[in-house]
Amino acid sequence: MNSRLKKCAPLLAIATMLFAVGISARAQDKAHVVSLADLNKDSAQAAQTRHADEDAVRTLFSSEPGQKAMKSAHLDYEKVDKAVSQLSDEDLAKLAGRSRQAQADFAAGRISNGAIVAIIVLIAATIILVTVFVQLNHS
Repeated sequence: MNSRLKKCAPLLAIATMLFAVGISARAQDKAHVVSLADLNKDSAQAAQTRHADEDAVRTLFSSEPGQKAMKSAHLDYEKVDKAVSQLSDEDLAKLAGRSRQAQADFAAGRISNGAIVAIIVLIAATIILVTVFVQLNHS
């Protein structure tokens, strides 16, 4: 009897492993907590939000007051524009909010031309400083 058990032990071990693999495969077939479609949707939404934020900042800089401000501060539009795309999503969202607010305030006459220039210069300087800081930390 003991020798029979020794002969059956490897078969029993193999059967146990196959059973465990079958359970694992069935567990993977169950629906995930977050579907792939939801992940794709969230990813697309994040990309759209980032694009809209970049547009808000670039619109401010490409406006007439923006161009004047950049010129008066001796800031190169191309460098600032490149830096915009290097900002983190969080930093970009904050600056986009400030850019939208500055544009709305200027359009409504709540701030003067001089104030919008100062705001634009501050936003551009912030963008440059943030990207330089990030690049230094990655080096």
